[in-house]
Order: sequence, then C-alpha cells, then structure tokens
Amino acid sequence: MTAISPEPQTRTFAQADTLLDVKNLKMYFPVRRGLIIERVVGHVHAVDDISFHVKRGETLGLVGESGCGKSTTGRAVLQIYKPTAGHVFYEGTDITKLSTRALIPYRRNMQMIFQDPFASLDPRMTVGGIVAEPLEIHRLARGKEKEERVREMLRVVGLNPYFANRYPHEFSGGQRQRIGVARALILDPEFIVCDEPISALDVSIQAQMINLLEDLQERFNLTYLFIAHDLAVVRHISDRVAVMYVGKIVEVADRNELYELPLHPYTRALLSAVPIPDPAVERGRSRIILKGDVPSPVTPPSGCRFHPRCPFARADCSDAEPPLQEVRPNHWVACFYWKEIGEGPDVISPISPN
Repeated sequence: MTAISPEPQTRTFAQADTLLDVKNLKMYFPVRRGLIIERVVGHVHAVDDISFHVKRGETLGLVGESGCGKSTTGRAVLQIYKPTAGHVFYEGTDITKLSTRALIPYRRNMQMIFQDPFASLDPRMTVGGIVAEPLEIHRLARGKEKEERVREMLRVVGLNPYFANRYPHEFSGGQRQRIGVARALILDPEFIVCDEPISALDVSIQAQMINLLEDLQERFNLTYLFIAHDLAVVRHISDRVAVMYVGKIVEVADRNELYELPLHPYTRALLSAVPIPDPAVERGRSRIILKGDVPSPVTPPSGCRFHPRCPFARADCSDAEPPLQEVRPNHWVACFYWKEIGEGPDVISPISPN
C-alpha cells in the first residue's frame, strides 16, 4: 500500500478570507403518495437549518452516518439542488438568489468530485470527451487547444495523456476517479466538493488518491469541502471538521481539538467506535454503545435530534433544540450539557493523524 504523505503543517487563515459562507441552509424533499392524484404527505428533512463557512485554501471535513445529509449539503452548496431555504455566499455573493444565466461564472469556480467513479462517467464517451466537456459547455477552448488542455490535465492527475481516446470501462476504479478529478480541474476552479472520493476504491488505492488531492490543493490553491466516513482520513486531510447528525451540524472544531477533546456525545460515540490497532490501548478504553436506530428524517425527533439515543440525555433535551454555539475558541457545539459531558471519563483514544 502506498503510504499517506507526512502530515502537512497546520495552516492559519485570516477571518476575513472566507470563500464560502453557508447560512441557515435547508433542503427538504417532498414525500408523495397516490397513483392517479399525487399529494404531498410529508417532507424529508435532509438538511435542516445548518450554517458553516470555509476559508480560502483550507479543507473542511464533513463527517457523519450514512443518510445524515452530507452529500445533499454538498449538492445544495453547488446549487445542483435548489435549496428550500437559506443562503450560500460565495465570495460575498448570495448564489441562491442568482438566475441560471447569472450562476454560470460561479459554476466554473465550483466543481465536484463524485463518490462512484463507475456511475459518474458516461460510458458512451471517451476519456478525452469527458474531461473536455466542461470546456465545451463554457466555450473556453476548442480544436487543438482543447485537446492539449485535456492531455495536460491527464498528466496532472497521473494518467497517460494518450488514454484520451479510450473509454471508461477500460480503466480501474482508481484510474476512473482520477478521470473525475481531471474533469473537475479542467476549468481551473477555486472550490471543490469532494463527495466521499475514496470510499468506492480499494484500500491500496485510497492513500494514492488522498496524496493526489493534497498535492493538487497545494499546486492550484484549492479549497475543499471533504465529505467522508473514514475518520482517520478526515483528520489527515482536513483543517477543521464538522460533524453532522440527521440533517444537523452538532459540532465544528479544529481537527486536532475535535479528535482529542470531543464535546458532543455523538462525536464521542463516533470516535469510540473506531478500532485502535494497539491491543493494550484497545482493552483499556471504553465504548459508547448507542441505543436504538437513527431516526427518520421525515419525522425527526423534537428538541435535540440526538436525544433518543444519547446516553447523557435529560428531560429538557426533548423540549428545546440546542443552538450551535461557540463554547471554546473556534469550537462550536450543539448541546446543552457539553460541560458535564466534557468533564466525564475519557472514553476516546485519539486517532493518529499520520
């Protein structure tokens, strides 16, 4: 297996240098019933009033269980889904208010790397056609200039430029994902949503992809929203981490502080479930076992979304929803009793960032 490159040094960012600022974002999907006459009988609260920001040049990791709304958040930020409510400010402009035509210049600066390299590439198109398609849509290059830019981008992501005439089925999963990365980079964007870009790849290939993304970020000064399940990978690649549960962001902090001092009970439960390769350490730590199942986003619980499964829940947790508030410098938590939880026994063994 290719080892992940040494951890980059911590970067600092100016508060005013915010590239993306999301305010009170909501994304609801209607639930319809009826064969002849369809009627809306409810809504899936996929993303329910979340706020966060991403600074220029940093990577914000977004983690949580499957179905919590991570991928929907990424698509709503890019306006692939039109948000139900809320605002997405890109360099100070609220892009949710823009028309389709006015949004075109912003789409050049915001791209996405999709999770499934097998489904995200058109099998009827050649690799060259797939990578060149954004150039054609935005009318940025044609003829020999377009072909040369495609070949150069294939070189950048580590592929043979002469593969441009081949089709996606002729490539492995890792190579297909590199094609997806080349397609995302061809327009020279500033911001990229990485929607679980390594989860469908073999473990032996995942480290190579992470190293590639880090190298490209440094080379092109990219800003990432990195969505993933693997907590060790998120700590390695991210500058800050946001934890999501049933459509809500429950904790946001610097990567090291979040992993070494988690204050929300859900974050603590997530980290306690990660196995530690050292048997002595594994035997000496406690596990937080969550009861019940993840609630339905169609009928989310009242008050705190996590209270039905929270081992620290109290009676008033079901009455009012805790706001996401800054309880320590640059550490935000949505929990009424974070102090009591944070002072409890240490059940977490920090995940090594290397």
